[in-house]
Amino acid sequence: MMLAATGLFIFLLVKMLAAPIKLIFKLALHAGLGFGVLFLVNRFGASFGISIPITLATGLITGFGGIPGVLFLILLKLLF
Repeated sequence: MMLAATGLFIFLLVKMLAAPIKLIFKLALHAGLGFGVLFLVNRFGASFGISIPITLATGLITGFGGIPGVLFLILLKLLF
């Protein structure tokens, strides 16, 4: 009986922690792709006059938005 309760507890614990871990992994993946594209924009966009500084604000936008976030930053740079 104790073994079944322990097994059920471990199963429920893993089930509860799976969603936050998936969310953290997804945000990290978006942030990595966003920073990669931001690096490429800064590297190759300099010849076109496009340079986006890497700050906390741009980091948050690229982290949550990924590649569309970088495109949003480029659009803001071109408009202002």
